[in-house]
Formats: sequence, structure tokens, C-alpha cells
Amino acid sequence: MISSPSNIALIKYMGKIEGSGNKPTNASLSYTLDHLRTYIQIQPSVKIDSWSPLQADKIQTLNLSDKGQEKFLNHFRFLKNQWKIDNQFFKIQSGNNFPSDCGLASSASSFSALTLAAAEVFQKINPQSFGEDIKELSKLSRKGSGSSCRSFYAPWALWKEEFAESVPLTQKLHSSVVILESGKKSVSSSEAHVRVLTSPRFQGRVQRAELKLKDLMISIQAQTWKESFSIIWDELWDMHDLFHTAKPGFTYLTDESKEILSALESQWKKQNHGPWITLDAGPNIHLLFNDEDLKWAKTYMKQFNNYTVINSWDQK
Repeated sequence: MISSPSNIALIKYMGKIEGSGNKPTNASLSYTLDHLRTYIQIQPSVKIDSWSPLQADKIQTLNLSDKGQEKFLNHFRFLKNQWKIDNQFFKIQSGNNFPSDCGLASSASSFSALTLAAAEVFQKINPQSFGEDIKELSKLSRKGSGSSCRSFYAPWALWKEEFAESVPLTQKLHSSVVILESGKKSVSSSEAHVRVLTSPRFQGRVQRAELKLKDLMISIQAQTWKESFSIIWDELWDMHDLFHTAKPGFTYLTDESKEILSALESQWKKQNHGPWITLDAGPNIHLLFNDEDLKWAKTYMKQFNNYTVINSWDQK
């Protein structure tokens, strides 16, 4: 069984270059969420390639829509073509240890896991020179899900064009996710990438993102925690402004999301310290704590006991 982690972008990938196979309009920087994983098992089958939910301990049963299954199997067929696998068919089973389709980047972990698992199986059948090259696997995975190309690296990944690369940042983080909604999103991430291009705010977006990426890299290297928070916070609202001003506009933020984000902002204003805060394309809130704050983080997160919370320190 092969697994791969999710990741959370601090500088977001939002908007694709048309006809490029998920190449981004701007570079993105992500932190790998090693405790949020997709598990995949691939076995020989007859007649057709198929997908079914993986049944295993601590794995949540996936319920992929017909469209979701087709997208997953289409990527698998694409990978078969790359390895020149003819007249052989496989049964694919997958599952997550966290909710899917709700803004926790389950497509990133799913498609990176599928690419890794397929590479392991196909290399035994028809070895290829690219089959164990992580950059090439990252590039192939990008075709199925853009953000998945970042999940091949830990703890930091930078994605500019064809594939992601590891980033030599030493900042070690601990992750908490406050789950406000675990149901499927009304607007998929793929649709969001299309709609943001219609926002008047998209003009200048690439330049804003690239400048913030440069500033954030410098801040993380210098370990200026508050400055990094400010850049990440600004990027969070930049992304959600694109959603709100798109045509047609949409939002993932719920009343609870806004209430918690306001309380978190107040924490920073009062204490001049707190976690890094971000969201993906969904209502659920990601909090990142530095290594020195781990003891404090465990106490701090008790205020969210009324919600489902996934802490990286609880998954060890």
C-alpha cells in the first residue's frame, strides 16, 4: 500500500494557464501536511480499470462521484500510456484518513498517491528512465491535479511551472485544522480556478503573488514569525477576494469561518503572537504553529473542542 500527504499552500496557486495541463499562473509555496494522507492499493484485474473505496483501519470510506471516479481513472490511463502498459487492467482502491472534497487538498494527496502507486507497479512491468525521478513524477501528477505536484516533497515545496521542488527552509511547523464543514464543496477547486480569471482583482494578481512569495521566503528564512503571519494573512484574503469578485461570484466562507477568523485576528492584536492562519478553497481553517510553541499550541487548541479538529501532534 502506498500513501502520500496533503499540503497547504501559504502563497496560493490560483488560476491556470489555459491548455497547459494545470500549469499555474503564479508560483506557490506549500507546507506538507504529513499527517493527512491518501492510501492507495493497486492490484491486477481483468477487462477494465476500476476504482473502489479502500476498506482499512483508520481510513475514511471515500464516496467518489461518477465524475470524480472518471477523473481519477483518466489520470491512471494517462500514466499507463506513459509507461506503455497495453492490454493490462487494474483494480484501484483508495481512501483518506481525513475528509475529502471540503478544502483540505484531498486531490493533492489522492493524485500524488495514485502517481506514486502506479509508478511502483508499472516500473516492474516496463521500467522507464523517468519512473523513479521525483521531479518527473511530480510533473506527471500535476496533469491530474495541480497542487498534487507539491506533495512529493517535505516539509516545504515550491511550484513554479512543470513540477515542484524541495525548498531548503528549516522552519518546522505543527498543523491543526478546524473542520467546520466536511461535506462536498458547492464550487469545485477546478471551477474556482476558472472563475477567478473573471475577477477584476485578477489583474495584478500574478505580480502580487510573486512579490509576497519573495517576501515570505525571506521572512521564513529569517524566522520573523509575525512578519510571515502578516504575509500569509494578506494572501488568504487576496484569494477569497478573487472568489467574491468573480463572475459569478462565490464564497467558501461560512458565518462560523468568519467568526473564528475574527477571533484569531483579535488574538494576534492582543497578544502580538499566534499561529499562522490560512484556508484552502473551502471553509475549514488551517493553523500552523512553530516548534517552540508546541506546548502552548496544545493548550490553545482546546478552545475549539466544540469542533472536529485534526492536530498533527495527535496523529503520531
